[in-house]
Amino acid sequence: MTDDRRPPEPADLERVVDVFDALMQRLMATHAPELNLIELTMSQTKAMYLVIAGGPLRMSELASRLHVTNSTATGQVDRLVELGLMERHEHPGDRRHVVVSATAHGIETLERFRELNSHRMRQMLELVDAVDLPTVEQGLRILHAALQAGAAGGPATTEGPGAQTDQPTTTESSGGTHA
Repeated sequence: MTDDRRPPEPADLERVVDVFDALMQRLMATHAPELNLIELTMSQTKAMYLVIAGGPLRMSELASRLHVTNSTATGQVDRLVELGLMERHEHPGDRRHVVVSATAHGIETLERFRELNSHRMRQMLELVDAVDLPTVEQGLRILHAALQAGAAGGPATTEGPGAQTDQPTTTESSGGTHA
């Protein structure tokens, strides 16, 4: 199979990034009061996401992924440990290395973030005209495919889970089924 993908023009990319930035600004403004209830800084939240997504990490690996110094990462982890969201362990193969992992409470806290995000997304989608909803879905599927391709080191494809399909995605008048 050949790659027929045309790279986007820089001006087109910038236009889309500008729309994305405006959307994120608006989301942050409406999300801020809810996020304050969870009492985590964005840096701490990012550390939590990295540890939960990547599994237990050495402190130096976490610092590298956060693009901060080891002492900065240690300070963030100290606070997360105090909050009961993370715990530290000695590396089983080398006691000089500290490994950090999420606690059950930490995982539950990030699940609350996910639920907040899903709730916000539903609220936004309820404001979208039903005619435009398949376009939003298609755009999300395209972005999902691009992320998968980037992680795999290849071009985006519209095949597979999360990719665009020819299946109906809205209630069809002929049968009223969801695909």
